[in-house]
Amino acid sequence: MATFQTFEEIEGWQMARRLTFEIYGVSKKFPFAKDFGLQKQIRDASVSIMANIAEGFERSGSGEFQQFLAIAKGSAGEVISHLYVALDQAYINHEEFRRLEKVARDTGRKIGGLMSYLRQSDLRGPKYKTSSNKRKSNGKRPGPNAGHETRDSKRR
Repeated sequence: MATFQTFEEIEGWQMARRLTFEIYGVSKKFPFAKDFGLQKQIRDASVSIMANIAEGFERSGSGEFQQFLAIAKGSAGEVISHLYVALDQAYINHEEFRRLEKVARDTGRKIGGLMSYLRQSDLRGPKYKTSSNKRKSNGKRPGPNAGHETRDSKRR
């Protein structure tokens, strides 16, 4: 898998952007537009996917990135749930539901794939590549006192 220089390069973010565009399009039409509560929730959930991918990426550490990806993936599920409500209330038809549900589910799968890759990868993000955080020759990361004298090290 290629490395990303910006969050806009992440395919899951691109898919979430497309989903958000589509959600805004269907939710501005009557009668969906009259249900302000559902309209706001489904829009917020779709925007949350994009925002959490971007925020997690910008934090630079893969652990934090994975947490934000998990939230983004959950938001994709939330969009699908809201789509069922919109379908049940006849705000969208079956064709719109199937199309949007597929985009949301594919987006969640893409995010899940990136999460799996990061879990299996040795990549840890730029903040882990500084000289103070490089692994020692024994393969372990230095502890919080690495490079600093402690009371015990002074006695030796």
